[in-house]
Amino acid sequence: MTNVSNRRSMMGLFSGNTCIRSHQVRFVLREKGITTDIQNVDGKKVPEDLIALNPYASIPTLTDRELVIYDSGVIIEYLDERYPHPPLMPVNPVDRAKVRLVLVSLETDIVSNAIELDGALGTKNENSLRKKLKSMLNASLDLFSMNNYFLNDELTVIDCVLAPILWRLGYFGISLGKEHKAITNYMERVFSRETFQNSLSEDEEEMHL
Repeated sequence: MTNVSNRRSMMGLFSGNTCIRSHQVRFVLREKGITTDIQNVDGKKVPEDLIALNPYASIPTLTDRELVIYDSGVIIEYLDERYPHPPLMPVNPVDRAKVRLVLVSLETDIVSNAIELDGALGTKNENSLRKKLKSMLNASLDLFSMNNYFLNDELTVIDCVLAPILWRLGYFGISLGKEHKAITNYMERVFSRETFQNSLSEDEEEMHL
């Protein structure tokens, strides 16, 4: 077993190979260029290290010396503050508040639905959840064409949260037509980034084949 105190001497991440929230954190880490010891966690076997650090044994879990964080949203905001360059959140408090509100909306309308669909694949609820997620994306269609990235000309934390879900659309059985060109163009811009490609696990690479 890896010694917990040794793991705390450097930044580490307990991450799931196909976990949406883990992927969001990995994308931020790559955008920031942060060297991290990533330990992949199989949901069937939880490492003793993780149990010792996180009472919920949940993923993702970030360790930075004595600090342990096990909420993806808190992890992402911590990384942006701990490593401010390149910034993924605005410096201005008003603009930061606006970004947080967008993140709240994304969590309610898209992220939570995607995670629910991910867990329901192969069940009787799959089709209804698929339609619900696609409906939420359709409702946001105009927002994808306003800027180079989502509501901004530079990549932000919003894109880091959204892109891992869009990457999984084919895996979820959701197809995009000509009417979704704004979304597919956005996807091409984000997915072509070297940082995004480097954030993918081997299992995630196969999701988009």
